[in-house]
Amino acid sequence: MNKNFLMFALRKLATMILTVFLISFVVFFIITLPPGDFLTNYIGRMAEAGEAVSPELIAELKAHYGLDQPFVVQYWKWISNIVFHGDFGYSFLLSMPVTSVIKAYIVPTMVLSLVTMIFTYAISIPIGIYSAVHQYSVGDYLFTTIGFIGMAVPNFLMGIILMFISFKLTGNTMLGLYSPGMENAAWSMAKFIDLMKHSVIPILVIGLMNTCSLMRTMRGQMLDELGKNYVMAARAKGLKAKAIRYKYCVRAAMNPVASSIGWSLVNIFTGTTIVAIVLNLPSMGRVMHEALLDQDMYLAGSWLFLMAIMTVLGTFISDLLLAWLDPRARSEYLKG
Repeated sequence: MNKNFLMFALRKLATMILTVFLISFVVFFIITLPPGDFLTNYIGRMAEAGEAVSPELIAELKAHYGLDQPFVVQYWKWISNIVFHGDFGYSFLLSMPVTSVIKAYIVPTMVLSLVTMIFTYAISIPIGIYSAVHQYSVGDYLFTTIGFIGMAVPNFLMGIILMFISFKLTGNTMLGLYSPGMENAAWSMAKFIDLMKHSVIPILVIGLMNTCSLMRTMRGQMLDELGKNYVMAARAKGLKAKAIRYKYCVRAAMNPVASSIGWSLVNIFTGTTIVAIVLNLPSMGRVMHEALLDQDMYLAGSWLFLMAIMTVLGTFISDLLLAWLDPRARSEYLKG
């Protein structure tokens, strides 16, 4: 492995870890801004429902989360519980530890988001290259039209349209990720096929806008690279157009696309919230929405923290890809 690339990766990793801890401090500060605390809100809701909370439970929760301690002590208890014990706190909205909530919802959220991301890049990059190489052709005009429509139509509206089409064609709106009775069934080929059928609409809806945007970006970058002097010089030396196009132009054109992974990953996660509500998906976005509405601060704070980690991780991956695609990126960073 190139020494400069390794040094670049290690420095970026150290920066990423420091950034995550700084973000955790900001997140905790935000979730403690509302008057009172989550325990006070919980006791108030229980009182409204005519139920009493035992003094022993209140004392135990106050001691566990340091609610009677200064802000810095509370923060340290929260972050140390996460780092050393994997304890994100307690969700009074769902009456279970936040860790259990994350385990229940993070897997379908991540699977759906990662598959959508693969779909996005697998479709947008080849189409962008094709449109640039065949500029002003029928195919280019067709993909350009589809791209503009995809960026203009809101995701949730596209979800409603696809559900309507699905209902007209099959008699099933394909809500959720499973058919009724299949969600708690043991894994089998029938359940897998059912999951695949229900995943088509969410993947298309969530990935469409990013796919269309990246397709236009890739097309523009490829056109820019194809018109540069080094391409004309390579052609003058007798190199084949296809070799120039895929060995040099595509690699250079990938820079903006690679740098978009950081925000694309987070956009897919956050973008699933409205879509999840419309399509009745068991994703973390819906739980986060309900947690914010009910001021379930530890659940909301944990999700914000995980979103921040995903942002930093996505940026780290983007930086590594950029450094691999363009050595100038890592050279400039190491010089700084």
